[in-house]
Amino acid sequence: MPKIKSESKTRIHKEVVKQGILFNKDFGQHILKNPMIITSMVEKSAIRPTDTVLEIGPGTGNMTVKLLEQSKKVIAYEIDTRLVAELQKRVQGTHLQSKLQIEIGDVLKKDLPFFNVCVANVPYQISSPLVFKLLLHRPFFRCAVLMFQREFAQRLVAKPGDKLYCRLSINTQLLARVDMLMKVGKNNFRPPPKVESSVVRIEPRNPPPPIPYAEWDGLTRIAFTRKNKTLGSAFKQTAVLATIEKNYQLHCSLHNKEIPKDFNIKEKIEDILTNTESLEKRARTMDIDDFMMLLHAFNSQGLHFS
Repeated sequence: MPKIKSESKTRIHKEVVKQGILFNKDFGQHILKNPMIITSMVEKSAIRPTDTVLEIGPGTGNMTVKLLEQSKKVIAYEIDTRLVAELQKRVQGTHLQSKLQIEIGDVLKKDLPFFNVCVANVPYQISSPLVFKLLLHRPFFRCAVLMFQREFAQRLVAKPGDKLYCRLSINTQLLARVDMLMKVGKNNFRPPPKVESSVVRIEPRNPPPPIPYAEWDGLTRIAFTRKNKTLGSAFKQTAVLATIEKNYQLHCSLHNKEIPKDFNIKEKIEDILTNTESLEKRARTMDIDDFMMLLHAFNSQGLHFS
């Protein structure tokens, strides 16, 4: 994501000044103003009257009101207390007031409550940690309809061999089905951001794949550090070898296994990569099945990544 110049903390917009609010760019505040896009996002989330909806960064409440009309309850997380006041004022005295629960603070630092659906125009700087916070949340939610910076959204749906295919792509697709829904131009926001946006739909895989996610995450972290290099090259790095050897020693200690005197971690890893025909493979072309096979091969030999 392009860096935002830091000379000014706030950005003044004519309509917003009338309300007495200066948007804070540090919070990624770009309010979605196009009612057609808001309506479309709400429709594509297929909210039921019995649903509890999670919204992140409700801003002045343009989407929140639509969500309240469709659902049983909306839990909205907002970090800016000025916007919380605007949102409260908007529903005060209406039939929607009792259905809205506002949580003030950073959503990444809070435990999420139960919810059925998540709909949000996500502050772009929290996109990646938020996606995984949602996907690792239990109990499962049904789906999330989220607005992201366009390139981030493209990474979420990228396939092996695509230019934007990366660790984010495969880690997300392991845990969820991800679909691109629509493109959103920068002029649909106030103030307009410097980048284009896209809306995606994320549907968690329930049940999730029967693999330890921390192990998977460790493997893909190594493989995608240099996604254009071969796995043989990626696993030769000194820090990687040291970490896996340390984990192996811990594994042997926990299972009362004696470490062979001639044990050589570099040779052990090379044997695994050779036997799985992965030595010359590159992460950018590998799919979920390729990584699952590789993870099983490592773990079955007592080699771990977490």
